[in-house]
Amino acid sequence: MSIDSPKTPLFVTGIGTDVGKTIVSAILCEYLRFDYWKPIQTGRAMGTDNETLNNLVSHQHFTTYPESHLLENPLSPHAAAKIENEKIILDQITLPTTNPNLIIEGAGGLMVPLNENNETICDLILKLQCPVVLVIKEYLGNINHSLLTISYLKKNRIPIFGVVYVGNELPETENIIQKMTGVKTLFRVPIFPLLNKESILNFVKKIQ
Repeated sequence: MSIDSPKTPLFVTGIGTDVGKTIVSAILCEYLRFDYWKPIQTGRAMGTDNETLNNLVSHQHFTTYPESHLLENPLSPHAAAKIENEKIILDQITLPTTNPNLIIEGAGGLMVPLNENNETICDLILKLQCPVVLVIKEYLGNINHSLLTISYLKKNRIPIFGVVYVGNELPETENIIQKMTGVKTLFRVPIFPLLNKESILNFVKKIQ
């Protein structure tokens, strides 16, 4: 399978939290030779996704850009910011580079709130005007969550670059989602027994 290189940054979002967005971001950075940016990071004490990406991506000149908001508490951005007396102002979040070769990772899913103004990750995607890569983790109930997310992306006229599945395949899941939405699958990510630069690079060679 080959993935056409986009001429724009890609925004990686998911059908929920802990679905594999960071691993998929690392794979895309390695495959496309893109850089990485996580605009809003919570749970700093538990480690950042910038640190994770630097430990997983091996392509030459790989760059991770500083977060616009780096928050300590492992909570929804709006809650963490409130506790830490920080304001997340959407208009102040801008792309860190003019280079289009960039993977942007969101926090949680589309409707994760950013502030008390009812602005969400979806509003951030609309502001940055990037196509989306949607990460779908395989679990019972993921079809409903996937269809709702894709429906909301389409309602907001956000282009979907493709879907990535994570985990052990559930029979008929991918088929019915593709049939009902028409969104193409980019690749499927297994559960890696060991996650490091070598395992990411070996996986990228397989999908190439």
